[in-house]
Parts: sequence; structure tokens; C-alpha cells
Amino acid sequence: MKKMKTSDESLIYPIIGSRRFSNYWWAMTISIGGIGFLLAGLSSYFQYDLLPFTSAKDLVFIPQGVVMTFYGTVAILISIFLWLTILWDVGSGHNEFDKNRGIIEILRQGFPGKNRTIKLTYSINDIKSIKVQINEGINPKREIYLLTKDKRYIPLTRIGQPMALNELEKQASEIASFLGVNLEGIA
Repeated sequence: MKKMKTSDESLIYPIIGSRRFSNYWWAMTISIGGIGFLLAGLSSYFQYDLLPFTSAKDLVFIPQGVVMTFYGTVAILISIFLWLTILWDVGSGHNEFDKNRGIIEILRQGFPGKNRTIKLTYSINDIKSIKVQINEGINPKREIYLLTKDKRYIPLTRIGQPMALNELEKQASEIASFLGVNLEGIA
């Protein structure tokens, strides 16, 4: 996550949403697989090859064709959801720290609707510290939190692939020194 410094009094960190390579990969893979399964199932029903590279008309419609049609339909519906999530760029936004206004603004894009834009605003004076949480293992977590004086944890990092440790430490220390608060969780 690259920092955009607008001035000495303001920090902005853009957040990448669902427009990541992995999401494009999975949307494309599931789309192609779903179309293939659906065409194979329909080929068994109509007894006519709809797939150019294989013969699926020899499949028995019940149960193989029905199952393939069902799996193909479900995969196409999932891929439509993934493509729409990418199109709407769900999860994108920014974290802005502004000393002039004395606020921290966390902005994220959600799904379309009247509450599509999620905007959280906190006073810099309400922040107790910046907390870093690192859990390694099968499902690693590397997250930065704003810890408020009333003991709330507000996540600042994106969802998805964990940040590199050096990038996480650098960003957390930049935010903590910019806000003039303690940094917790890094030994």
C-alpha cells in the first residue's frame, strides 16, 4: 500500500479493493469452467455437441447431465457475482490522517445502494495508540489497528493478501509518529 503524502499535515493511504489479479483470475477461471459444464449438460440433453473440443452428447442426461447443468449454472452465478464485485471495486477506499482538521477518515466502497460509501471519522485526540497484530501459520494475519481511548479497534489494512512485514512495520510506525501516539505489538 503506497503512501500519498499531500502535505506535512496530511497522510493518505489508498486501499486496493477487489480489483486484484487474484480476483480477475478466479472470475475468469470460474466463468470458463461454468460455461463448459453448462454446455456439457445441455449437450447431453439435446443430444448435440455444443462444445467444440469434446463429445458430451454421449453423457446420460439423468444423472450426469443434470449434475453438470446444475454445477455450470452455479459457477456462472458465482462468476457474475465476482465480476460485479470487481466492476464495483468493493473494498477500495483510503485512510486519511489530517492534522489540520484534527480527524482521521476511513473510507471504503461497498455494494451499490444508498449506503455504498462507508465513511468513518474519528478525532485524532480520541486515538490512544496504533496496534499491530501479526499471526503466522496456515491463515496468516498482518493487520494495523487504530486503538481508541474507549478501547475500540478500528482496522486500517485491506482484506486479502497479508502485507509484507517490512511494509507493515514501516506504515504502522509512520502513522504512529505522524499522530504522536504509541506503537503497540512490534517488539
